[in-house]
Amino acid sequence: MEHVQRYYDMCCRYKGKYVRITDVSGVEYRGRIVNVDRQYVYLEQDNKGFGGFGYGYYGGYYPPPRYYYPVVPVALAAIGGFFLGAAFFL
Repeated sequence: MEHVQRYYDMCCRYKGKYVRITDVSGVEYRGRIVNVDRQYVYLEQDNKGFGGFGYGYYGGYYPPPRYYYPVVPVALAAIGGFFLGAAFFL
């Protein structure tokens, strides 16, 4: 379980950052790390995607309160890939 400890340390270090995580079955998760425990990393997934709205709405955009964004647990033991940075979300 050495890789679990490695991903745990990495997730703790990047808490609050946007990441892309791929599990061992190939499912991709994108979001901001909001919490980490010894079993899971918790990602906050916003409903706008990760990179602007692309609609050019004149009146502005008022996002819903933060608690509307779902938080998804991802098992540390199931992580197959971990990528950091906003470049992945544009």
